Amino acid sequence: MALHPADQLLRRAVFANRAWLIGLALAAALAAGASLLLPAVTARAVDAAISGTGTGFGSPAVIAFLVVAVALVIGDTIAEFAQARCVADSIAFLRRRVITHVVTVGPYARKHMSVSVGDMISRVTTDAAEAGALAPGIVQLALGTVTSLGAIIALTLLHWSLGVVFVLGVPLSVLLARAYLRDTGEHLSAYQVLLGDLSTRLTDAINGWRTIRASGSQRRELERVLAPLPALHTAGAALWRSQARLVWSAALLGPAVEIAVVVTAGIEVAAGVLSVGSLLAAAGYAVLGMVFLNQASLLTRIGRSRACAHRLYELLTTTVPRSGVALLTQGNGHLELSSVWVRNSDEDFTLRGISLDVPAGATVAVVGQSGSGKSALAAVSGRLRSPDVGQVSLDGRDLAQVTGTELRAAVGYAFERPVLLGDTIAEAISYGVPVSMRQIAKAAKIAQVDEVISRLPDGYETPLRVAPLSGGEAQRIGLARAVLREPRLLVLDDATASLDTVTEAAVGMALTNALPGRTRVVVTHRAAVAARADLVVWLVRGRVHAVDSHKQLWRDSAYRAMFSQN
Repeated sequence: MALHPADQLLRRAVFANRAWLIGLALAAALAAGASLLLPAVTARAVDAAISGTGTGFGSPAVIAFLVVAVALVIGDTIAEFAQARCVADSIAFLRRRVITHVVTVGPYARKHMSVSVGDMISRVTTDAAEAGALAPGIVQLALGTVTSLGAIIALTLLHWSLGVVFVLGVPLSVLLARAYLRDTGEHLSAYQVLLGDLSTRLTDAINGWRTIRASGSQRRELERVLAPLPALHTAGAALWRSQARLVWSAALLGPAVEIAVVVTAGIEVAAGVLSVGSLLAAAGYAVLGMVFLNQASLLTRIGRSRACAHRLYELLTTTVPRSGVALLTQGNGHLELSSVWVRNSDEDFTLRGISLDVPAGATVAVVGQSGSGKSALAAVSGRLRSPDVGQVSLDGRDLAQVTGTELRAAVGYAFERPVLLGDTIAEAISYGVPVSMRQIAKAAKIAQVDEVISRLPDGYETPLRVAPLSGGEAQRIGLARAVLREPRLLVLDDATASLDTVTEAAVGMALTNALPGRTRVVVTHRAAVAARADLVVWLVRGRVHAVDSHKQLWRDSAYRAMFSQN
């Protein structure tokens, strides 16, 4: 029977580091073998001591006992180190796979998946850790089963009655463990879904704490964040109840079987069939025989690992459209949008049938009331997201069929609130591009931020985390990052909103001089920016209301009023 793809993913994670996995298996096997020999050599040493034939450290019985004890300690110690390494490598493998895919998919993830941001973070962190802990659990459970079988054989070899008494308690133990393993996966899946919902609500509350505080809605927001708690409590209680049932049953069944074996062995000692040392060995093997049942935590781990692997696999099912069309190696930035629709929800659209023809080298300002679809238009113009209906082309090529590397070379973005990535200012500007410091400084000068950076303690090498950047300075660094590649299409989504009018005008002039002939799509709320554009696209409720020069549109009172309201 073929494995589910999620289980295949889990298997690859288990074998992420074969060397350490083999080391773990060998060390655990050494410890298991030593634990099986320990009752026998202990019995031999006790019988030798009682008979007076071997009481010194040099006697064979004592030497055998010491060798087995040392082997047990060595096996357990090595297994602990190997277990930690196996878990770390498995978790790293899973997180690398999932994070790489999510980052690659980018905007497509939320479009094709009903997964919230908080739930996605929960899966990458918590679920990956749970799934990555599977390898040691499998090794321990396998060797625990082998140890239990070995102990049963050893009991039978001591006397057939001991094996029979022990085996009578095994079927009930197996049925109990099987039922528990099935229930654990179901309860855990429900628990993780609710936990992801709680994480999402908490993330939203933290991001919007200023708005919450300003509106005095702390109590209402607290109720919203904590709303999943009752259901989470119910799911958690069900999960822990299933575990408690196994532990409770094991706590009763295990000792009962062990007592029955010891009593039977005592009867055989009284009858002269077994020695006193054999009685001790029987007690030891009875304990070892119940190892598989006492490993309830391992069954829990396996159930959790499989459930979490299925949740991780859901993140890997999102695909990005790809095609082998010709490279975007030629062109001047001619942008075309043909009947573009962008869905906002199942029942509404952000953009409705947008068709635009932006000439190469033109600067187009996109204006409109808040919620009119300006940012959505900027996003589809450079394929930050794909339209639900329609086509976006750059220099005659459908952007949906262009690979990421080509696209990054052709399109540059700057945002109103840029997220600066990297350790230093220089890395934030050159993020993802291997360039020289001269090129970084050139981009910073175009964005009118070179002087600001030069005044910092370490200049371009100033760590981002300690750089005292204002909102406008961060915007200009984001703009420098966008122009660094000298793209043929530059999309500015309110990227100069935090700048004063003088600095904004200087940035616009610098862009024109440094990147002549580049096509620019500029989302703006300012009339001055629209006035400098070649064309203005006026959006109203997701549709193009008008396309004309700012001078012509200014004659419309509704157009003028829009800027005063923004």
